[in-house]
Amino acid sequence: MKVKEIIENELKYQQQQLKLIPSENYVSKGVLNAVGSVMINKYAEGQAFKRYYQGNKNMDMLEELCKNLALQTFNLDPDKWAVNVQAVTGSVANLSVYNAILNPQDKILAMSLFHGGHLSHGWKLPNGKKISFSSKVFNSSFYMVSPKDYRFDYDQIEKQAQEEKPALIISGGTAYPRQIDFKRLSEIAKSVGAKYLADIAHEAGLVANGQYDSPFEYADFVTMTTRKTLRGPIGALVFCRKEYEDAIDSSIFPGLQGGPMMNSIAGIATALEEAQTKDFETYIKQVRKNADTLAASLVKRGFNVITGGTDSHLILIDITNKQPNGYVAAEILEAVDIILNKNTIPFDPGSPWRPSGIRLGTPSVTTRGMKEAEMEVIAELIEKTLKEFTADGDIKKFQLKKEINKNRHIFEIKKEVNDLTQKFPIYND
Repeated sequence: MKVKEIIENELKYQQQQLKLIPSENYVSKGVLNAVGSVMINKYAEGQAFKRYYQGNKNMDMLEELCKNLALQTFNLDPDKWAVNVQAVTGSVANLSVYNAILNPQDKILAMSLFHGGHLSHGWKLPNGKKISFSSKVFNSSFYMVSPKDYRFDYDQIEKQAQEEKPALIISGGTAYPRQIDFKRLSEIAKSVGAKYLADIAHEAGLVANGQYDSPFEYADFVTMTTRKTLRGPIGALVFCRKEYEDAIDSSIFPGLQGGPMMNSIAGIATALEEAQTKDFETYIKQVRKNADTLAASLVKRGFNVITGGTDSHLILIDITNKQPNGYVAAEILEAVDIILNKNTIPFDPGSPWRPSGIRLGTPSVTTRGMKEAEMEVIAELIEKTLKEFTADGDIKKFQLKKEINKNRHIFEIKKEVNDLTQKFPIYND
């Protein structure tokens, strides 16, 4: 099989799927064209107007435009805030902040991965094993949600911060569905002499249009990826108070990277232009409506939605009253082209490979034009699929797929899913 065939097959595959993974989306044709443009041919090591190679006039103009668009999108004063658009991923964006302001062995206090945080926030296993690069360089500890309601207890976080005396406090991650209190975390950070980093990789598009509270008034640094609710390509933005601009720029280059991916920056700039339009405002409001509708519909069908709902685009579910674990549930749903991911839940008795939860979200289906009525249908399809088949929680993947293929009802549900997705093409031409 050739590359072209694989790409064509992937387009068909994406078209037939109900993609519910909250960290994915569909970019516009404009973003696709920008990422696939001649900007990929140029190596632009250095900062805009301070390159090490010749011939970067257009690269300089593009990067400066992208920075300006980023500040405009989040309504930031360029005299108070700066942004770097070169980080190739969110993890690199976060590392750039650590590299800029911390020394080895400095303390980080962040959200636990099992309670919604991210690997790049100094994650290490409960047994102390350091599995992320940041945990090997810095001393990290983690705050957790309350076992009573699976929401953060900020008084407890403050007490922990006073005990730990971290140099940096981090919020944000991958699976916390509720609004984070940026103001309170900023106050906690200041009370112990720490800096505050708000990672809004997931919520960036929501923040840009007032559908999720903004951290900019309170944080020293704000990082985000561009591929999720911003509907851009893979890439990241690092915002900082103006006094940290030089430190962040030099932290990314030459500290962590060589030349930036200028084609990706072109795609990010395109996505930021789109994020300032009325169409995007309508879109992101619908993302929230769809998330609320989908969560409520799943609750109505007996699903154990963590915290009972969501304040963002993502929903976390304890699936163990429906299936043995999230791994089995995600595999069964993939068989009918409903794509979501297994996920740990707070205080999970399972493992990351066999967790108790699943995670789903509404950015991609909303991009396709689906609204509240379709969310009800999706909840019904998820319920119907998981009722049709149950497997042992430790079953091997190939055995599970073999058993699924014996169930004729699974293929009937898959046709229902494909009939739905056919009505909402990703691209119209």
